[in-house]
Amino acid sequence: MAKVIVMPKLGYTQDSGAIAAWLKNEGDTVERGEALFDVHTDKTVVTVESSATGTLLKIALEPEVTVPVLTPVCVIGEPGEDAEAALANHKTLEVADAQDEGLLDDDDDIVEGAEETGEETAAESYDYDIVVIGAGPGGYETAIKAAQVGKKTCIVEATYFGGTCLNVGCIPTKVMIHTADLVSEIKESPAYAVTGIDASAVTVDMKKLQQRKKTVVNTLVGGVQALLRANGVAIENGKGSFVDNHTIAVGDKQITAENIIIATGSSVFMPPFIAVEGENNILTSNEALDMDELPGTIAVIGGGVIGIEFAYLLSKLGSKVVVLELMDHILPMVDPEISGLAQKQMEKDGVEFHLGAKVKSVKDNHVYYELNGENLEVAADAVLMAVGRIPNTEGLNAESIGIEFNKRAIAVNEVMQTNIPNIYAIGDVNGKVMLAHTASHEGMVAVAHICGDHADMNYDQIPSCIYINPEISSIGLTEAKAKEQYDNVKVGRFPMMANGKSLIEGTTNGMMKVILEGETGEILGVHIYASHATDMIGEVSVAMSSELTADEMIHAIHPHPTVNEALGETFMSAWLGKAINSL
Repeated sequence: MAKVIVMPKLGYTQDSGAIAAWLKNEGDTVERGEALFDVHTDKTVVTVESSATGTLLKIALEPEVTVPVLTPVCVIGEPGEDAEAALANHKTLEVADAQDEGLLDDDDDIVEGAEETGEETAAESYDYDIVVIGAGPGGYETAIKAAQVGKKTCIVEATYFGGTCLNVGCIPTKVMIHTADLVSEIKESPAYAVTGIDASAVTVDMKKLQQRKKTVVNTLVGGVQALLRANGVAIENGKGSFVDNHTIAVGDKQITAENIIIATGSSVFMPPFIAVEGENNILTSNEALDMDELPGTIAVIGGGVIGIEFAYLLSKLGSKVVVLELMDHILPMVDPEISGLAQKQMEKDGVEFHLGAKVKSVKDNHVYYELNGENLEVAADAVLMAVGRIPNTEGLNAESIGIEFNKRAIAVNEVMQTNIPNIYAIGDVNGKVMLAHTASHEGMVAVAHICGDHADMNYDQIPSCIYINPEISSIGLTEAKAKEQYDNVKVGRFPMMANGKSLIEGTTNGMMKVILEGETGEILGVHIYASHATDMIGEVSVAMSSELTADEMIHAIHPHPTVNEALGETFMSAWLGKAINSL
């Protein structure tokens, strides 16, 4: 059946558009996902990909003619199909739909807000328009978005709704860190004129903390299922496995879909190069979150985000923590100047670091490692493996239908398509950036592409957050990476000891750092080590995605007294060479 392609809506405020150039000619063969035409927007020219495979039967709109969004621009179908009839049928169905919904005015014109149809619905040939496999943050938000734009949607989940993040990752970790922070505040309260507290008597009931964690998790997980149902998303409980390009087996049942989005997440990586012998108390992040008793000492293997957050948490709760990291600095995605400050603070709080340590084996709760040519060991009551995560594709049967992989991850293009055009992969399973908010936005990109629209996925502008105290947040390039890529780089710093709110809160050991392109003021990277850092980085994300410059950030008014006002000062330091409130 011939498909009518319409002028896409590429932004929330766009109500019209014009073809800048056709990239295919009438009679050309077009593949789904192949560049079809360029569209003028208010800022730039966007290339639009074909949402159908076939022959370009008719070009219905010449370049540089502005028309309302959703206006037919071409027809794609099989050779010999009647393009004019497809256009006429498209208009007829459009009017019929509008009549059914009472969207015609007195002159029988379609009023603003009527949606175009005219395409064969998935219900005629498949059970669903879209099936999402996996109900983590990326999966469930993608399913809801798909349903909200009118797609008949189903989500398949094998274990727990909310995925790793809600159940054994982001959320439970932050519940426990919040308690650890409260303990620290109580113990430090005499410095803030609080009397009557015996700091030595302050302890944490780990069993009650586990109960609180479960309450928070259960509340959020229940909310996810309620949101799915409220948005009309069908739910299938069980492990999804491919039968073919359009069919998923869930237990004894099979369901079909025009498009399938894989969102199966990741699992803990247990490094095979570290030998394990004897009797050990080896934990992953999953088991560490379920501890109802604290180990006296714990060795953490890995100085990335997971390892550092657990090192901070367990140290604050009272364990003696030793971190062994292969690299010469912790938190490799963070600017080393910032991560170095965080390391110094954690060392001050009692955490021990061994950087450049190559762990060879764990035997009877002793970790054996090589450092500077010496063979050393550390004894501990528990060992936490925190060396990363791997894409979760076990049981998916993806290889059998020909889905291509990039090492362990499912390979995708810029719109999250696999090599099979109707199958997409988002989140940790595609191995690009393993963060929940990355997965969610990748899902929005995939849904937009399925709907024939366009959404950007810019991996250079993904914020990352680390929940210690002070917090760390970062986005964009480090100073070293910026200087590798740009000839003219400006860098500004602002110490939190010069910020009034930080002085009030007693978190003056932090710093903000801004990295700019020296000629234009383009924001290349921002790294924050301060209280509330994770709540502030969103401002920079908006600025970068909106292509704001340093000058515009400087002239944005930041409220006083806040930690946030230091951000404007840091942009002054970078762009103008000096801040107002710091020498």
